[in-house]
Amino acid sequence: MNKVFETPALALAGLTRDGMKIAVGGFGLCGIPEQLILALRDSGAKDLTCVSNNAGIDDWGLGVLLKTRQVRRMVSSYVGENAEFERQYMSGELELEFCPQGTLAERMRAGGAGIPAFYTKTGVGTIVAEGKPTELFDGELFVLERGIRADLSLVKAWKADPSGNLVYRKTARNFNPMVASCGKITVVEVEELVELGALDPEGIHTPGIFVDRIVVTQSEKRIEQRTVRPS
Repeated sequence: MNKVFETPALALAGLTRDGMKIAVGGFGLCGIPEQLILALRDSGAKDLTCVSNNAGIDDWGLGVLLKTRQVRRMVSSYVGENAEFERQYMSGELELEFCPQGTLAERMRAGGAGIPAFYTKTGVGTIVAEGKPTELFDGELFVLERGIRADLSLVKAWKADPSGNLVYRKTARNFNPMVASCGKITVVEVEELVELGALDPEGIHTPGIFVDRIVVTQSEKRIEQRTVRPS
């Protein structure tokens, strides 16, 4: 099975449709599948539910999908860097499910592991727990959270081999392993494709069994916020 595609558009060909739930890796602008996001925008798919730590910024990351009004609902833990997100949410044009960051990561990991739900203390007694079942364990209250299984996962990795074994680079690893595992179909953009056997088996972060398609891209590596000392 050939998993390697020549362009992001070809890597997504035949996979996108209106109303999909799409999990997207990254933290801020670090480790986002930026070229796959652009290809998703160009596919024209709309009414999307996007599961991601954040919504990027106004002109990059998932912000480009907000600009074209292709996202109907976001499941995120932080959305503070995107003015268009704020505008759409405050005007009622965009649905939002806030999820604590660690809980979001575990929901995707659980979905990838075939675990439909789990109990956690995080969010108990807050609006995060409203409408969700709770249970006492050893005298302490826990809230039930559902695992996340996405129709499509978009991932950014540093290196891959043709089988789809992945290695992430430093903090760009962030949510990407969980996103890779929770998708029914997982498409990965990588900076380098190496030969089979070139990756140290002990250093592989995501096994190829989770990966369906791969495309080699060149990252722009934008900086979300630049802070410098006063002159």
